[in-house]
Amino acid sequence: MIRSVLVVIVLFGFKVEAQTSALSKGDSLYVRGNYSKAIKAYQDLRMPALTQVKIAKAYIGLGNYDKALEHYEQHLVVRPKDELVLMEYAKLLSKMKKYTLASEVLHQLIDIDYKNPNYHYEAGVLLERLKDSTAQNRFYAAYQLDNTHQKAIFKMAKKHLSRRNYAQVDYYADKGLAVYANNKELISLKAQNYFWQEDYKEAILWFEKLVALHESSLFVHEKLSVCYARLYDFEKAIVHCKIALDIEPNNASNLYVLGQLYERNDDFKNAEKYILAAITLSDIPMDKEYMQLGYVYNLQKKYKEAIEAYTIATKENPENENALFFLILSKDRYYKDIDTRLKLYEQFKKKFPKSKMMAIVDKRISELKEEKFLKTD
Repeated sequence: MIRSVLVVIVLFGFKVEAQTSALSKGDSLYVRGNYSKAIKAYQDLRMPALTQVKIAKAYIGLGNYDKALEHYEQHLVVRPKDELVLMEYAKLLSKMKKYTLASEVLHQLIDIDYKNPNYHYEAGVLLERLKDSTAQNRFYAAYQLDNTHQKAIFKMAKKHLSRRNYAQVDYYADKGLAVYANNKELISLKAQNYFWQEDYKEAILWFEKLVALHESSLFVHEKLSVCYARLYDFEKAIVHCKIALDIEPNNASNLYVLGQLYERNDDFKNAEKYILAAITLSDIPMDKEYMQLGYVYNLQKKYKEAIEAYTIATKENPENENALFFLILSKDRYYKDIDTRLKLYEQFKKKFPKSKMMAIVDKRISELKEEKFLKTD
């Protein structure tokens, strides 16, 4: 009898060892990315309790999400409160944009363990995707359970920034940064928070922190350029605008801004260069850009070129009275014939009788008439 029992134990041991070996083989294939062979190895074991989740993960590796869902669901029929698998299942559903079902799974997890802050956070992310306003409640619950939860803090601070609740943005961002000083997302929110309050000096400090942390993005350098320009530091504004253009060379808007910055820094040649480049790239009405170009030409006493630029501006937008006014001013400087110049101002008066420029127009008409009288006399 004892001998028979020993034989059974030995045979069972061999079977367990064989199954362990087969399971290890499947795991080894999975780790090396040989997903199809891993699935075959797991299926050959015929031990779904051990292999359903492993097969699901292998199908995810293959990109066959439907099959992965099937195997997760089969596992959850047997173990409906397996938290690790429920979380993996919810993430896969979210990846497949099945947000409503994923949200239901996350709420199951919250019911299982209400004190897990990450369940609340992930539920909030899904509710946010569903455009459900209660998402912020989940982020706040995560924060209440763990006041160092960086992702929940970011979500709350970002929402307050969108509502321009500046004090609340600072409160939550500072809470997060006290724990993790190099959190780029929170540093960015601090920078934007000061930017929208028009505290450009403080905004620069926080945007520069992002640059120091190698967050050299188009957004960061555009905002730094604006901040320095608002503080009349055009040299630094130009530096950051040029970095933005290095990141996105054909950005017509930034080319135009750079031209304006050079003009304000009295570098009219570069102003002309970049405004022309912006105009060349743009496929929308460019009356304002041509007006700026005309202005730069006038500063260089290139009146003929200014006339050409303002003429194009008036063609781009015939109702732009400023463009027509500055066209006439340019012609006034370029043409010598007094009658021609007088006629231009009189035509402007007829077209825009209520123009805010009327006082200047009337004064100039009076001056030209006096000039003509003195020459006749």
